[in-house]
Amino acid sequence: MQDQLTRQQRDILTRLADLVVPADDFPSAGEAGVVGFVERVVGVDRPDWLSRVVRALAVAGDDPVLDDVLPDRDGAWLVRLVAQGFYAGDGYDGELPPAWKMVGWQPDVAGTWNEVETELTTTPRGALAGRYDCVVVGSGAGGGAAAQVLAESGRSVLVVETGRYPSTGSLARDHLRNPRSVAGLPALTDPDPHGRPRIAVADGTPYRVLPPDDGWGNNAFTVGGGTRVYGAQAWRFVPRDFAMASTYGVPVGSALADWPISYADLEPYYSLAEQRFGVSGGGVDPWHGPRSIPLPMAPMPRTEAAGRLADAADRLGWGTLDPPLLINSVDYQGRSGCVRCGQCVGFACPVEAKSGTHNTALPAALATGRCSLVTETTVERLVTDERGRVVGVALVALLDDGQVWRGTVDCGEVVIAAGATETPRLLLNSANEREPGGLGNNQDQVGRYLQAHVYAGAVGLFDDEVADLVGPGVSIATCDFRHGNDGIVGGGMLANEFVPTPAATYDYLTSAGLIPVAGAAGKRAMRESARRMLRVVGPIQEVTSAESRVRVDPGVRDRFGNPVVVLSGSIHAEDVRAQEYMSEKARQWLEAAGAVRTAVSGVGSTGRPSVGQHQAGSCRMGDDPASSVTDPFGRVWGHDNVRIADASVHVTNGGVNPVLTVLAGALRIAEHLTGAASRS
Repeated sequence: MQDQLTRQQRDILTRLADLVVPADDFPSAGEAGVVGFVERVVGVDRPDWLSRVVRALAVAGDDPVLDDVLPDRDGAWLVRLVAQGFYAGDGYDGELPPAWKMVGWQPDVAGTWNEVETELTTTPRGALAGRYDCVVVGSGAGGGAAAQVLAESGRSVLVVETGRYPSTGSLARDHLRNPRSVAGLPALTDPDPHGRPRIAVADGTPYRVLPPDDGWGNNAFTVGGGTRVYGAQAWRFVPRDFAMASTYGVPVGSALADWPISYADLEPYYSLAEQRFGVSGGGVDPWHGPRSIPLPMAPMPRTEAAGRLADAADRLGWGTLDPPLLINSVDYQGRSGCVRCGQCVGFACPVEAKSGTHNTALPAALATGRCSLVTETTVERLVTDERGRVVGVALVALLDDGQVWRGTVDCGEVVIAAGATETPRLLLNSANEREPGGLGNNQDQVGRYLQAHVYAGAVGLFDDEVADLVGPGVSIATCDFRHGNDGIVGGGMLANEFVPTPAATYDYLTSAGLIPVAGAAGKRAMRESARRMLRVVGPIQEVTSAESRVRVDPGVRDRFGNPVVVLSGSIHAEDVRAQEYMSEKARQWLEAAGAVRTAVSGVGSTGRPSVGQHQAGSCRMGDDPASSVTDPFGRVWGHDNVRIADASVHVTNGGVNPVLTVLAGALRIAEHLTGAASRS
């Protein structure tokens, strides 16, 4: 790596780092290798940040003073980057970074890590067949679940995944380069962090953003998709979630609607998903009835913090339950039980106790001998014949030598599960003479009603240590406020947070204004507060809008020459009200548990669409082609051999994590596809 900073700039950075995190009983940031971390960031991760770092160092000058640096926007940004590098242990060559020792955190709490790799056979592009019965676009929750059903039905199946299949070890350690970090560094699951720009419209102004940037709407692009590194909360949507418009009416400025299916239609597939993929948990959600089949595993043991929150909920008169998790509480289907490490959300599970499609559905599909998996390859458009019927997919990939490879595969059916931004992009970029606005877009519905989850919550500090830092962390929730809240459309679930890494703890506490961002006082506060902090958070049910949408911009193209995604729209006023309501509930819970200082989460800017790991709704299902993209079984209107099996089809997104609904929906859609074909 060529030096990006001059010797003088490195000297200034060293002095600044030693002010941000000064030496005491533990080394300073400079002594812990943070200068090397920043040089790696601007030399490898984010070359586009070099000018900003240089400007911040110029503000700092030869003799930096924090009181002069922090008021400057770039100076404050660099201070935070330095602190994040220190608390992440990035750049430190020793076994256990000093920051981790200082706050009493370690990744392998029980000392039982024995890394496991689920082996998957991938097919080289040169060995692809000319035709498959079905091509599945994406290998995450929807694509993986569908691929298993299709392959086991006797079809020949090709699963096309944009990302790679990194090793467990490579995804199990980096605290800043993962899809859930807010540091702005490329995730190790991102196949092309610099060649895939998007346009994010914020408050009416378009900005060019890259995958690590806020506003891009990133998720994990890898075999298994988000299920490789997610937190694995496996909630069901409840009956009212499928009938939001009937329950609450349609707020002015929204496009709130009922699903064309009910909870009863999906319940058998929820049960199938819980058994097939393995869900642990317990307790009763007051908003849906008993499961037709009990969960296959008991809940994870509760943490010390959960016990305190349970007592507080009792005093408040709230009900609680053990969150359902796609995490093995015991050995299940040949995979290990959870070893309760300190790195869960954002990381690959080192022992494969966390259920993802990479270690469940895809191995089962490949085991049939009728499924092929090709990685680091993208479906850039659907190929149609002279009648407008989809007859194949056009593939594109970047070769190791920098050259672009292209190929075409014929197929009888296509199942799209690329996520709620890339799925509509694929349809829009598949425009043809019969459908010049995009495949399936004759009614201008593709890309509309984009939603995700605004998060509510609060962080609290206690006088005594309350966090045992034993994973996965989340072990108690209340669902009392998913519905039935006076004056609020919907509501949400609240749960205690996953075990935070030291870098995440720093971000939570400083963003909430509960500790200083830098200096001796900040370091001392981190040391004292890491085990005295609890967070209670959860998603809220969003109110959809037709103007929150995914479009494409022909004037801005990715490295393959394809129009990129444009994300625009805004959060509805009802979402802000629901978020404030649920955040106050989180504060009440923490204070009842004994928190002496609290801070609630805010929405931030409302002038941009909601998009992120829980993105949904951009190709909603319905009964009427004038207001939807697919029928109730995921078939794109006008294309009986093209189905969508991801969260794009969600009409609303519930007040809980949506992955179990994606899995159940994909099972239902794939089963109907196989049955429809046999009936025809």
